[in-house]
Parts: sequence; structure tokens; C-alpha cells
Amino acid sequence: MQKNDIISVQEIAKKSWHQTYKGIIPIEIQDRFLQAAYSSDRLLSRLEKSLFLVAILEESLVGFANFSHVVEGEAELYSIYLLPEIQGKGIGTALLQEGIKMLPDLTSLLVCVEKENTKGMNFYQAKGFKKLEEFDELFDGHLLKTVKLGLNIT
Repeated sequence: MQKNDIISVQEIAKKSWHQTYKGIIPIEIQDRFLQAAYSSDRLLSRLEKSLFLVAILEESLVGFANFSHVVEGEAELYSIYLLPEIQGKGIGTALLQEGIKMLPDLTSLLVCVEKENTKGMNFYQAKGFKKLEEFDELFDGHLLKTVKLGLNIT
């Protein structure tokens, strides 16, 4: 990601969140989260402090993935989101694979997924992620069921 990608990343986050979490997380809670987590300042900070990849298709930014740094062989996939209309075309898989390649000394990758996000759960399980734990999480006053998944990197 580059600084000039911020507006596109914000738009992708909004569109994909609204589609993914419709009926799971109330829209007003989604919007508050998006304003905080995807503010320009927050994205600049994430750009400087973590691996932030973007996917470009036909000269348009269509998705992104954000990974933590590797600590003792382990990293976390913070987010991977694509425009709804291009999901299912292998772009998410390419972002995941590229991130894994770019993280030196990675032995395992973690991701947390909302349990009712069946598209996300199916995507990660198809890539070999295994369920590690399930827990309740309070998200801006809304109770979520979160599943932590892990992938061993060989």
C-alpha cells in the first residue's frame, strides 16, 4: 500500500464490511468501527508498522490484506477484504500467499474471524487454517462469537 491508496482502501473496507457483516453487526457499530480503524491517520500508522498489501485489477485497487510483523515465528492476519463483486476470483488467495512469502521466518499465521462470517470461515478453512479457540468478544457493546484460526507454515 502507498499513501495515495488510502481512499480506495477506506472504500473497500466500507463496502466489504457492510456486505460481510449485514445481519451480524448493526450498521451503526460497523460505521463507528470503520471510522476509527480505517481513518487516514490509522492507515498511515498501519502502513508504517505492518505489512499492508493491496490488490490491483485492471488498474483499480480491488482489495487489501494487512499482516502483523513476525514475532518468534508467528504473525497475525489483521484483515483481508475485497470488493464484493470480485470475491471468489482468487485475489484473496493471492494476497494471502504473497503476505506469507513476504514475512520472513514465519512458521504460523493466526486470524480471528466472526463465527457467523461463513464466507470468511470457509475461505480460511479451505486454505488449511485450523480452529484453535472460540471466544465471546464485546465489540462496541455488541456481543460477537470470535473464532481464532491458525495455519502452520512449512
